[in-house]
Order: sequence, then C-alpha cells, then structure tokens
Amino acid sequence: MQLATLIRAGSADPKLLKIVRERARVNAAAQETTGVPPLNFSIRILVLGRSGVGKSTTINSIFDQIRTVTSAFQPATDCITEVRGVVHGLDITFIDTPGFLPASTSNSRRNREIMLSIRRFVRKSPPDLVMYFERLDLINMRYSDFPLLKLATEVFGKAIWLNTILVMTHALCPLPEGSNGFPVIYDSYVSQCSNLVQRQIHQAVLDSKLENPVQLVENHPNCKKNSLGEKVLHDGQVWITQLLLLCVSMKVLNDASNLLGFKEGISLGPGGNPRQASLPHLLSNFLRHRSAHGSVGDDEYLADLLLSEANDQDEYDQLPPIRILTKSQFEKLTRSQKRDYLDELDYREMLYMKKQLREELQRQKNDKLGREKHLNDIDDRESEVASSEPFLLPDMAIPPSFDPDCLLHRYRGVASSDRLALRPVLDPHGWDHDVGFDGVNFEAAVESKKKAFGSVTGQMSKDKNHFSVHSECAATYRAFSGPCYSVGLDLQSAGKDLIYTLHSTTKMRNSRCNIAGYGFSLTSFGKNFYTGAKIEDTLYIGRRVKLTASAGRLAGAGKAAHGGSFEVMFRGSDFPVRNESISLSTTVLSFEREMVLSGNIQSEFPLTRGTRLSVACNLNSRRMGQLTIRTSSSEHLEVAAIALLSLFRGLFTRKAPENTIVENPG
Repeated sequence: MQLATLIRAGSADPKLLKIVRERARVNAAAQETTGVPPLNFSIRILVLGRSGVGKSTTINSIFDQIRTVTSAFQPATDCITEVRGVVHGLDITFIDTPGFLPASTSNSRRNREIMLSIRRFVRKSPPDLVMYFERLDLINMRYSDFPLLKLATEVFGKAIWLNTILVMTHALCPLPEGSNGFPVIYDSYVSQCSNLVQRQIHQAVLDSKLENPVQLVENHPNCKKNSLGEKVLHDGQVWITQLLLLCVSMKVLNDASNLLGFKEGISLGPGGNPRQASLPHLLSNFLRHRSAHGSVGDDEYLADLLLSEANDQDEYDQLPPIRILTKSQFEKLTRSQKRDYLDELDYREMLYMKKQLREELQRQKNDKLGREKHLNDIDDRESEVASSEPFLLPDMAIPPSFDPDCLLHRYRGVASSDRLALRPVLDPHGWDHDVGFDGVNFEAAVESKKKAFGSVTGQMSKDKNHFSVHSECAATYRAFSGPCYSVGLDLQSAGKDLIYTLHSTTKMRNSRCNIAGYGFSLTSFGKNFYTGAKIEDTLYIGRRVKLTASAGRLAGAGKAAHGGSFEVMFRGSDFPVRNESISLSTTVLSFEREMVLSGNIQSEFPLTRGTRLSVACNLNSRRMGQLTIRTSSSEHLEVAAIALLSLFRGLFTRKAPENTIVENPG
C-alpha cells in the first residue's frame, strides 16, 4: 500500500521504490520471528453457490468449530447470516447465503429472488471479495451452470467476477476413469474442471480475458492432516492457510488498484456501478466520414471536373460502327480475337456510360442555374416538372454472386415507394425465420424545394431474449453557393441500454478541390453525457486521388479521448463510371495515457473480365488485426468448388477437443 501511494503521488524513482520494498521485507521478517502479531486487517467475504456444495461446511472448517448449521440431505442455510471470527490474527466476516437451486426454467424465479435479497443485504456494506463454490466431483461433460451464472451477472453486475475465487469442494473425490480404463491424472482433471467453469463465466460476462483463481477444499473429517492437525491436500498444501493467503492478497491488490485508479472495487447491482461507454469507440465513430445527401462532397466536385473535360463532340460519337456477333460467330473466333472483341465492347460501354453521365450532370447544372435565376417562381416550375415527368426509382443492385455480407440477400420487400422502404431482415447465421430471429429494416427520405434534405434509416431486430435497434436520422440544408449544414440523431442498442448521439456538421468549399468542415456531438449513455468536437479537411487531386484528414476530441465522465485519421484514396482511371479504388488510412487514438496506432488497407478491383476481388486488411500497434479477402465470379466455377471443398472438409473432419472430461459414472 505504501508503494501504491508513492506511485500515485508520482514518486516512481526505482531507487526509492527499491528501498521501500526492502524495508517492508525486513519489517515483515522481524514480525515473523517474534510470533504472530495482532493485525488490524479485516476481510468481508460473500459466499455464493448452489445448495449442497459445502459453503457452510467450509466456513466451519476455517474457524475449526461449528459456526453454521450444515446438512447433507437438505439446504442448511435458509436466510442470510454473518459469521465473524478471528483466524491467525485476521478479522474475517463471512456472509453466508442460501444456496441456489439447480439451473432450470422453473427455478429461475426463485434464484432471482435469492440474489435480489443478497444484493439488498450487502448494498450498505459491500464485500471485499466473493467465493463462488462448486463441487469438483460433480463437474463433467454434462455440467452446465451457464443460466445460473448469467442470472448472477445480470443481478449483481459484471464487476462481481473481478474479485471472485472459485472454490472447488470435495477435492479428494475418487477420480473418474479415462478412455484407457485407468483413473485420469489428478492435476489434469482439476485443470479441465476449472477451465470448464471458467469458460462458462466468460460466456456469462462476455469477456474471455477474465481469470479467476481456483482453490481446492476438502472438508471430510477423514481428510489427511499434518503434524499441526491442519487438513492438507494431495500435494501437502494446507488448504485453509492457502485460501486465507489468497483472500488477503486479493484484498490488498484490490485496495492498491483502487488507490492507483486502475479499476473500481466490487459494486453489486447495476445501480451501484453504472456502465460507461467506450470513449475510443465513440470517438472513432464520430471521426468517421459521413456523406449526407445534398452535402458538399464528391458529387459536386466530380460533376464540375467531368463537365470541364467534355469535348465539343463526345468521344463516343466519333467511334466507327461495330458489328455485334452472334454466339455461334463468337465461338468461331480465336482466343486472341475473342479477347480483342470483348475489350472493344468494354471500351465502348465505358464511353457510353460516361456520355450518359455527362448529359445527366449537364441537365442538373442547367436546372440549378435556372432555379437561381428564377427563385420566386421555383415552386410552380418544379411542381410542373414533377407532374409532367414522373419516374420510378431503380431497383436495388444485387451482386451477381451470393455475398453473405450484402444485406440485400436477406431482404424481402414488404412495402416500398419513392420515399419509403420497409424490408424484413432474416438471421444472417440461420436458415429462415424458424431460428427465432426477426427484424425490420426501414429507409425514408424527404426532399424539400428549399435545398433541404432529410433521411431516416434504421433496423430493429429481436430474438427470444433480446431486442436491439440501430437508427440514423439526418437533415441537411445547403445554401446556394454557400456552406452545407447537417444535423443528425443516432440511436444504438448497447445491451439493455441505449446510446443517443446528437451530431452536427458544417462543410464549406474553400476552393474547387478543397472542402473543409467541423462538427460537434453530444452522446448520452446511462447517466453520463459525452461531448465531442472534430475538424476535417478533404483535398482532391484530379479525378483519381482523394486525401481526407480529421482530428477530434471526446470527453465525459471525467475522462477524455483524442484521435485523428488520415486517408489516401486512389481511384481507377474509369472512375466514376466503374468503381475501382484502393485506400490507405491510418488512425491514432489516445486514451488514459495509452496510444493505439492502426493502419487499414482496402482495395477493390477486377482480376479478370468476370471476376472481382476485394481485399481489406487492418493492423494496430497491439498486434491485433484482421484480413478479409472476398472474390466473386460469374464465369469461373472453380471458385465455388473451393468453397464447397472447405464446407465438406469442415463437416466431415472432426477436430478432437484439447480438454476432454470423462463423465463420472456415479
């Protein structure tokens, strides 16, 4: 504790810390030689577990006397009681609780009532640590306490597992037989049982980094004892002394962590420890480039660039006529002739699409100039155009090959119009609605006659236990030849809570190829509010190069995160007719004196005439990353054969589990 105080005060001199550490060792050795001194040290321990696992019996063994009633045939503890005493100079208080019933649907309500009563009892005086009991002889492949562990996590909160000791009673039970007919190795069996319980705790708290210490306990009266009359295990360890040392160590480490500000202590229940949002995650979403309809961005810049590149007579009109071959005529050509013929068709198609795009952009530009000159009668003229030239929205483009990440493959149209679209969403990992998952995706857009645009997109989904919603609402106003203002409200589910984010952005064109902007955000999560600000700048170099830089800060709940990003995008020579690009980006995030640098590469290009390849790769300074390679082909069946081969290999090749626990026949 003295070392923690010095570190907290900023005295991190290695020489001073070494002197303090050596002085503490000398004092401890001197006290040990004079006997056991009285310690002004108290521990409050909360005892949890199912009925019949030996909670009360373990308490009696630690005090070496009967302090609580025990029974081998029925639950012995029917109310919450405090058992206090002194063991080896330590003032220990056990909070003995009623045992939980076996995990089942019928017992869930009763277990919740027990947990709620425990939470109310310890709310005024939280425990220093928790002992969660299990019987070593009853853990096998059929062991499943996940519903009980999940319920405990919901009632007490995830923080309860940070200072929890897994106590395995009946440590000297007969070992089960292995596959060879001989008993399994004791250490291996204990390790497998501990890992099985630990994995279920990981699933309950959704955190695989949590590691709980394990202590073996044997309360049988015939347990082997040493010369001092203390019960020992197979390895000769005195489990009572070992358990007390573990409790003292965890309390000291918890107190030191609280002093250093690493983490909070045990706080039972959702109300005692309100959840806090991840500032780096919120900041990265805030820095993400948003392209709103009607905003200053790629569309206007590319329109000016394409119109300036247009010649008096379009290049497509100067091409000589070409003869379109039939299938039989095409098959008679040589391989080189086929390739030249297809290349010529692709070239003509690209020129034709570019011509159509220029004509559309020129029409839009003429309409814009007309609206600026005749602003007074713009309402009448636009209404006449709308009534005389109705048009239908194009159908959504679905990739030629199945792509599981493409949401369009999971949509079935329910209702749609030119301004509203509703689609049901199926489970991406299931076969149909029978998996118990259902949802609705909705999109709506509104455009007024005064350069104002509004859009709402979102998705609501539910399964048998949870409901989630993700929605983005945005409104944009663009003044004539002026800046663009946008405001939006995002709604996102985070467990059983909702994250509300109100953000606004202002963009202005400094020159023909430069766009600058700044934005603000206000996020509400639980009882905390987070405010953020950012600046961003976009520079275009010709049609093919785009540079984007942004920097921002997000603060709230006494903490702050800083970050920035820089992206370089190289587009194909046929852009925007054909979308081929490669982007290189780097992001740096700083939070609580820790900095994380990450890089990202995204590319999409055609391998051959009928095959496209998409590559995405990211890696950060923590040596964590992801590599995704996706290919789609409309000609080569070999790609599908590779996927089928992988599926069959996964179905018929069974990997033996590393940790196998043999069922106890008894």
